Amino acid sequence: MNYLEVYTNTIRERGNEGLARTIEKTADEVGQKYLADFDYVSHKIGLLLGNVQSGKTAQMFGIICEAANQGFAAFLLLTTDNVTLQQQTLQRVKDDLGHFCICGENDAMKFTENALAKPVIIVLKKNYCVLRQWANIMRSTAFMVGNPLFILDDEADAASLNTLVNSNRQSSINRYLDYIKNEASSSIYLQVTGTPQAIFLQTLMSGFHPYFTYYFKPGKGYLGGDFFFSESGKDCIRLIDGMKDPLRQAVFHHLVVSAQLLKSGEAVANFMIHPSVRMNVHNKYKKEVEKILYEIYDDFENEKVQISLKEAYNRLHPKKHELLPFGDIRKEVQELLDNHAIKVLIMNGKHEVDGEEYATGSNILIGGNTLGRGVTFGGLHTIFYTRTAKKPQADTMWQHSRMFGYDRDPGMIELYLDNRLYKLFCDINATNDAIIAQIERGIENVKMYYPEELSPTRKNVLDKRHVFAVSGGTNYFPLEPSNHTIEDLDKLLQPFDDHEEKYQVSMQIIKKILEHIQTEPEFPIGAFLSFINIYIARNPGAQAIIIVRRERDIKKGSGALLSPNDWKLGNNITDKMVLTVYKMTGNKGWDGQKIWVPNIKLPDNAIYYDVAEADE
Repeated sequence: MNYLEVYTNTIRERGNEGLARTIEKTADEVGQKYLADFDYVSHKIGLLLGNVQSGKTAQMFGIICEAANQGFAAFLLLTTDNVTLQQQTLQRVKDDLGHFCICGENDAMKFTENALAKPVIIVLKKNYCVLRQWANIMRSTAFMVGNPLFILDDEADAASLNTLVNSNRQSSINRYLDYIKNEASSSIYLQVTGTPQAIFLQTLMSGFHPYFTYYFKPGKGYLGGDFFFSESGKDCIRLIDGMKDPLRQAVFHHLVVSAQLLKSGEAVANFMIHPSVRMNVHNKYKKEVEKILYEIYDDFENEKVQISLKEAYNRLHPKKHELLPFGDIRKEVQELLDNHAIKVLIMNGKHEVDGEEYATGSNILIGGNTLGRGVTFGGLHTIFYTRTAKKPQADTMWQHSRMFGYDRDPGMIELYLDNRLYKLFCDINATNDAIIAQIERGIENVKMYYPEELSPTRKNVLDKRHVFAVSGGTNYFPLEPSNHTIEDLDKLLQPFDDHEEKYQVSMQIIKKILEHIQTEPEFPIGAFLSFINIYIARNPGAQAIIIVRRERDIKKGSGALLSPNDWKLGNNITDKMVLTVYKMTGNKGWDGQKIWVPNIKLPDNAIYYDVAEADE
């Protein structure tokens, strides 16, 4: 049986030829590049990276099928520790991959009776009790000896990493995942996520840093970070800083969008409000939204109401359906209000909401963390996001981007947030693009940077002994540099005149210069080279500033390298990397050697993250 062909035929029968093709492409490339040469004795760990809500589950299923075609017979599919999500995933596996033996958490007997006669997929929550149970089950089965285990860890950055790394202990879930993959005769552990920040900042010794990364591009019609948080997305952004009543405007927008979508034959129109993690805030917003809806209902014929309705209508520019006449939209809005057909739902730890409740009709959903990772809202066209934190985490914020997806109409989306949050989302998107660019250019040691007010991820999964940060705008220079050959550096730097204040050059030149310089272990010259690769990956023609000075008679170990003038010159440049190189006379402690010494300053207002694998 060709498992991949059966699966993609199922997708095609549902009328989604485009998705079927992307699944085939991903499965073929991963299969040829990473699965075909598996030696059946090793333990490999990789990362499948996709954009948030871009169809990672379908791609995972395609990889499972291709792996089955290549002889893998046992698959462990992990979800977050969420009962509903595990059940939804299990049902989807049954619907899409019925040609496999499919086991839930309570199907140990089914697993053992099948004994790999058919390839088996076991769908489990990342819950330590569940993992412990299945670790014992798989260890006790003779048929698993000599067979590889293929583990797919969905949302791998969420619950799988060691949250006790800085206490020299191992958290329960991380320990059992480690045990399961290492106790197998051999294994491939495929991490799957749209937010890889925490994963890339794991050390190799942790066992959870990927040895390979595959990025699959989203399909046609996907609206993601580049739509909302680049120049092309500005039309859908509503900055609330100067608005008189932004929530009221958002409600009017949702009303006209609901009318347009439902009258055009669509099943659902959703509006998400994400103001805080605090439940009392959710209750406050629910009351306010209900008040606004009642005021519109109670005074629908009022001129102000009609003006607001018409203003919202005039902002609609649907791409997927013809814009209905205002009279039809107005009538539909009135009927929705008259019939009390607009549901206002709170989703949080105290209020569980079944997905069926917001799968149809017009809905307004209010919550915090529940509106994040793993939850999909169909027909989401209005988003009101005001959640703030002193130093927010980039991966957490990005998982709040529930507006990303395929079923959105780009001409009807409105995202309400303040200018600070908009800037932070733009910064996260820029870094995500840089990460993807590095992967697509084949850079294995992926690096990232963020503005000072953003953290890449939560601190408790980062080993503070090995993860360090380099601040942009700060001057760094080694105390014990050496040159591979002074002649090569002389040649590279020969075009740059001492008397010229500065030069703007390609970052490729900066990289070549630094590759000729060795430093003491405490100075992260390799990290700086990696950071340069970030910029080159995004833009091969990226520019930097170089300042060259010769015959400098500075005492070694003096604690200061730059002259006041050069320090001022470099510090006035904030948006580019600045490399200042001094050629020492060797008269004051440089072992009598004429040596080039670098001073490196990365672009300001950012922090650059790197991982050092071992203590020096």
